[in-house]
Amino acid sequence: MISMKHGKVIEILEELDERTKVIVEIEGRKEKAINYNFLTGKVNENDTVVLNTTALELQLGTGGYHFIIYNLNAKQQQFKGKGHIMKLRYTPLQFRVFAAEEQESPTHHIFKEFESLNKFPVIVGTLHSMLTPLVATLKYVEPHIKIAYIMTDGAALPISLSDNVYKLKMKGLINNTITTGHAFGGDIETINIYNSLIAAKGIAKCDIAIIIMGPGIVGTGTTYGFTGIEQGYILDIVNDLGGTPIAVPRINFTDSRDRHYGISHHSLTIFSKVTKTKSNITIPLLEIDKKQYILNQIQDLGIQKKHNIIEVDAEILPQALKYFDLSVKTMGRGYYDDPAFFLACGAAALYSIRNNK
Repeated sequence: MISMKHGKVIEILEELDERTKVIVEIEGRKEKAINYNFLTGKVNENDTVVLNTTALELQLGTGGYHFIIYNLNAKQQQFKGKGHIMKLRYTPLQFRVFAAEEQESPTHHIFKEFESLNKFPVIVGTLHSMLTPLVATLKYVEPHIKIAYIMTDGAALPISLSDNVYKLKMKGLINNTITTGHAFGGDIETINIYNSLIAAKGIAKCDIAIIIMGPGIVGTGTTYGFTGIEQGYILDIVNDLGGTPIAVPRINFTDSRDRHYGISHHSLTIFSKVTKTKSNITIPLLEIDKKQYILNQIQDLGIQKKHNIIEVDAEILPQALKYFDLSVKTMGRGYYDDPAFFLACGAAALYSIRNNK
């Protein structure tokens, strides 16, 4: 069941084209909420709104926000734009988009004529927090590289939820965004990962693609029960289409959970059990003891027999972040709290550039 409550908008905190953050008063309490302008229209102070309060009532986080379902003060809305592909299908909030591969689309022929990605480099990660260090490293080393970010539907569905994407686009570091599956709001909409990759190369004309879900990975502490498992079959799809797959392992040495120490059990499961084809897995240059710990994990599962393991010195990452005035955080930890996690991203970015020359 959805938990819904009425509230009154008492303050506009931030208004972007597709997303508005507000303060609402609910039963005498002041709480934060997000309105997706694309879905529910513009919101103003003093509007009475219906909110989905489920996640916060369950103490699940979602960044500390409720979500506006309906604005009781809004005028009736009519169809705008083109398209016949429905996202959030068969839910009360289903809506249409103009997918790039639709028959009526001017880019339909690109998908019909596609043959191969021709070694097009594709970096595949798991956590949304990997995006900023990847992009910063790529643009710092190759300022003119054109980057497509493909957001899957493994976590948040609206791309406008991501502050990272907003900042990277405003700074001109991401050239195109593509949303796939039920994710929505990208510069290009596609039905699945296959066509997202074709669009990145054939429509956006980018030099490289990064595929990572939006904010909010789901995990259960079980072997296969996490949405980041998509990394495995996405790497296989890159190979299917003739691209060059580069995998970002989830690495850290500060997480209190043993299963995420060194290379996370998520990555170990993906690389040893889920992927069916060979990928390039980059490992950052680390201190001897940490390097040995990671190598032992890889060798214990025979991952080096299945994939290419490449060690890359990614120490330029802090310079890149400083140059672009970017900060990074994962699971509440910044760069100097958990450098191995971010250096793993820098390593993948550097390898993708060097291998593509």
